Amino acid sequence: MPAKFEVYKDKKGEFRFRLKASNGETIATGESYPSKPGVMKGIKSIQKNAPEAPIVDLTVEAEEKKAAPKAAKAKTTAKAAAKPKATGKPRGRKPKAV
Repeated sequence: MPAKFEVYKDKKGEFRFRLKASNGETIATGESYPSKPGVMKGIKSIQKNAPEAPIVDLTVEAEEKKAAPKAAKAKTTAKAAAKPKATGKPRGRKPKAV
């Protein structure tokens, strides 16, 4: 049996659809629609647009963003390590003469 769209009502009484693979596994679900014509329009839109839809891998961008702060932190740590250390001389007021 080929893949199929199933239309059903959720607990709130709104219309939804799920796309089931030939093995019966749900492979996609739709948002809720207040009317049956609305859910049917959503299904038709997927049928029409999905074969041409590009795949946009957002995980690549997310991984790059995660790596960028780590690289910036490493640079900051390296700069801090390169700064001269304190000489041990006290700062602030000079000691009073006795």
